[in-house]
Amino acid sequence: MSNPFDQVFSREGTCAVKFDARRAVFGREDVIPLWVADTDFAAPQAVTDALVARARHPAYGYTLFPDSLYESMIDWFREHHDWTIQREWVRMAPGVVPTLHAAAMAFAEAGEGVMIQPPVYPPFFSSIRKAGRRVVENPLVERDGRYEMDLGHLESCASDPANKVLFLCSPHNPVGRVWCRKELEGVMAIARRHDLVVVSDEIHADLVYRDRPSHTMLAAVCEPGDPLLTTVAPSKTFNIPGMGLSAVVSERADLLGRLNGVFDSLHMVQCNPFSVTAFEAGYRHGGEWLAEMMDYVRGNRDFVLGFVEQRLPEIKVTDPEGTYLLWLDCRGLELDDPELKRFMVEQAGVGMNPGITFGEQGSGFMRLNIGSPLGVIRGALEQIEVAVVARRSQ
Repeated sequence: MSNPFDQVFSREGTCAVKFDARRAVFGREDVIPLWVADTDFAAPQAVTDALVARARHPAYGYTLFPDSLYESMIDWFREHHDWTIQREWVRMAPGVVPTLHAAAMAFAEAGEGVMIQPPVYPPFFSSIRKAGRRVVENPLVERDGRYEMDLGHLESCASDPANKVLFLCSPHNPVGRVWCRKELEGVMAIARRHDLVVVSDEIHADLVYRDRPSHTMLAAVCEPGDPLLTTVAPSKTFNIPGMGLSAVVSERADLLGRLNGVFDSLHMVQCNPFSVTAFEAGYRHGGEWLAEMMDYVRGNRDFVLGFVEQRLPEIKVTDPEGTYLLWLDCRGLELDDPELKRFMVEQAGVGMNPGITFGEQGSGFMRLNIGSPLGVIRGALEQIEVAVVARRSQ
């Protein structure tokens, strides 16, 4: 029987950003879209069934967060991450990115610093700047194609009393690192010494490969009273990011209260009947689907690693430990960043995220989303190969 993840179905005309924004982003509609961080896989059948069942009820009014919603999440993290969460530690939120914006406003004053570790997901930058706070960079260090935290530099940044917050990306987007326990302990030791609020974005926590190190929740290395908020969501896990519902978890009621104050001041009411339904159904019934999806994506990962090594020597791939995102080092093509984007779009016909959008440390890189049927990934790489071969002959 064919693998359901091999199925190619059209997302065009559904207002899918990944497909229907191609002309606006890339200047043409026929690029293979491997950029936005959602997948081209059908969501778990249990999620679709739950949404259809809810849609059959003809009233879609103001909606509460039921106890079963919290229980589904608490059960998931206990079973899959050995993390015990108390109900009173949880606050539902309208997404991880809105939570970053709210956290910058809640825990730093105008002009004060929020630390990030680039190259990193672009909203880490924009959420700080749009809140009128100052971006403080603690860049990751690349050693032999593998990225590590610079904890010594982080300590130096945190020692400045004007720097109040650290946004941690764990697992890391785009470099695919799954931080080890020792690294995470180092982060929290620094946070304790400098009363630094840490906001840990763990939206990719479930997307870790079986043959790579397992994910450790930052909360698992914490001591009582540590200044930590963890933001999680089923959106990447079950391919339901359009539902726009996440959660923030903290043992510190005072931190949750300050965050709530920002959300409440903006009247950010994130609850709707379909987001609640999808959230709960994913966490209740999506475990088997997730395991199968990650096995499939691991096959895509191995295919890309082998293809690039054998046929695209100008490009190197950071071997990921987690996420369905690959970080491609294209500096061997000897193109500047605008030229690199044009080359991939105009010569190769592939739409990826330019590395420069993840910070200056991403210059010369591209981010490739491998959450698509293998045939799509193969076709994209073959088109890149044709373009690279043509460039060699110039």
